[in-house]
Amino acid sequence: METTGGSSESPPDPKKGKSKTPRKAKESVLKQKSPAEFFAENKHIAGFDNPGKCLYTTVRELVENSLDSAESISELPVVEVTIEEIGKSKYNSMIGLVDRERVDEALYDDYETAKAREKRLSKQARAQEIQTKNASLGKKVKEPPVSKGMKGRAEASFYKVTCKDNGRGMPHDDIPNMFGRVLSGTKYGLKQTRGKFGLGAKMALIWSKMSTGLPIEILSSMKGQNYVSFCRLDIDIHRNIPHIHVHEKRDSKVRWHGAEIQVVIEGNWTTYRSKILHYMRQIAVITPYAQFLFKFVSDVPEKNVTIRFARRTDVMPPVPLETKHHPSSVDLLLIKRLITETSKQNLLQFLQHEFVNIPKSYAERLIGEMGPEFSPKMAAKSLTSQQIVRIHQLFRQAKFDDPSGDCLSPAGEYNLRLGIIKELHPDIVATYSGSAQVFEGHPFIVEAGVSVGGKDVKHGLNIFRFANRIPLLFEQGADVVTRTALKRINWSSYKINHTQDKIGVFVSVVSTKIPFKGTGKEYIGDDISEIATAVKSAIQQCCIQLKSKIMKKMQAREQQERKRNLNRYIPDATGAVYDVLKDMAQSHVSKKKRYDDEDAELLKKVSSRLITKETLREKLAQHVEQVDYEMALEYATQSGVSEEPREAMYIQSLEAENKFIDLHSPIFVFRLFQ
Repeated sequence: METTGGSSESPPDPKKGKSKTPRKAKESVLKQKSPAEFFAENKHIAGFDNPGKCLYTTVRELVENSLDSAESISELPVVEVTIEEIGKSKYNSMIGLVDRERVDEALYDDYETAKAREKRLSKQARAQEIQTKNASLGKKVKEPPVSKGMKGRAEASFYKVTCKDNGRGMPHDDIPNMFGRVLSGTKYGLKQTRGKFGLGAKMALIWSKMSTGLPIEILSSMKGQNYVSFCRLDIDIHRNIPHIHVHEKRDSKVRWHGAEIQVVIEGNWTTYRSKILHYMRQIAVITPYAQFLFKFVSDVPEKNVTIRFARRTDVMPPVPLETKHHPSSVDLLLIKRLITETSKQNLLQFLQHEFVNIPKSYAERLIGEMGPEFSPKMAAKSLTSQQIVRIHQLFRQAKFDDPSGDCLSPAGEYNLRLGIIKELHPDIVATYSGSAQVFEGHPFIVEAGVSVGGKDVKHGLNIFRFANRIPLLFEQGADVVTRTALKRINWSSYKINHTQDKIGVFVSVVSTKIPFKGTGKEYIGDDISEIATAVKSAIQQCCIQLKSKIMKKMQAREQQERKRNLNRYIPDATGAVYDVLKDMAQSHVSKKKRYDDEDAELLKKVSSRLITKETLREKLAQHVEQVDYEMALEYATQSGVSEEPREAMYIQSLEAENKFIDLHSPIFVFRLFQ
């Protein structure tokens, strides 16, 4: 029986195998990730690339939070950082795991078969034989490479990081959300801040949960509290909420305010030791009003490190102020948000009070330019999307005065100079602080310092970069400061040898918005002409100051050299002069009235031996000393006397705190007590 068409095909026989008809695809289900989950999967965004970088970033985040906390209450910061090495056995006991010996060696990644071991040993023997042969022939012998007996991955290293400060502390009820909820924080206003992500210690907590599973511990106390808040918590990654283990108030007999944070993480001290120590040294340079104590504690006492960075001054920069947006720096989304959040009723008030540099008269002119559908009295919240676009277009095209830098808090020349002297002990140093400038509607200030000579400074250019008063240690090559110092400064024209001299170049940029490149916030791009020009100008101003100092030093050295030469020839010169005077005295006796009265008197003293060769030598030596003293006095008067930096000591008054006003100058601060 014939079949026509495909519609009468019989269903496939199950005995003849599976059907070739494709299975129906499942419907895709929308899923949502929490912020904590996103950052856990993309931890490199916050600087948590590998265990070593994680250890460095954890220290950095905790230290910067401590500085912010102390500065917010105008307290001179005291920060103690401890990194304690934790062995495998101690870590296992902390998580309640019993150590277990290996049973099946072949199961492990570092297992080596007998054949592989024999091959490795024979290779080592051949290399040793070649080394011996070369040594017997007198050839230069290279150190043999260290043979790796095991190919396995290195065991994870764990560290307990503790950071204690004397800052504001945290309200008892806010502690869980401050540490256990990602993207919640206090740094989201338009203000110069050390951080912007709202991550800080939260990423350290996420990394702790990923690498060790151990919770973070927080001790905190605020001024006036008679208790200490203790909290032990971790984070629920998927729901982005804190998972609280303990949250209690404890009695405190010691009147202390601040915070102490303790977290156990996987890290690598060996690889990132130098980076962490460089960071601590540079943060001490830019904050000489802070006192730091850094400790690394190991099971091996020889590896222990303790460094104290003493306070050099008690003059702190002013606290940065929150400011309003400049019209040229806003976008459509921001204008809509400002309209939603504003408390102002009409458009005129909205423009006046929600932006900087729009006075009432200028706001009225702007509204008149927007078109007939706009009026000063119209409700701000009634603006349509099209009208908001019109406002945005006008903001981009109209001209506005640049924002002032009053809201910024640079370190100041005084503090920058003290920090450089305290940590580097240079021979000479020059600093410069530029005036406020603007890029894309955001004010910024560039400060620079250039030093020559110093302790623990390498020959050549040593570049130290700071953004909003935090050190930048990574991705230095692409940074605007590095490129400017290497390519745009003609060092030789300032009498500086940039390959042989020990030169320190310090550049600090502060702004309400630092234009970092990349997500790691490690360097400032070289493509922003306003910042590149300001950086070059600041370094050049320092070099001009240094040139005059170097020239004076060169003149002083030349004078010293002349003095040495004169002293060297004093015996010969006095002998020759005395012989001439002696001959003249003899001729004077034979031929009278040949010389004037004064000369005759001199020659008479020579002939009667009242003036001898020794007398001339003493007089000439006194003249050389007198000339040298006068030139040295003139040099000291012009350049000032430099002394070895001294550590300042502070004695607290037993009476009530004194009120005073600090009057700042680039090189000193005058304190007026009221």
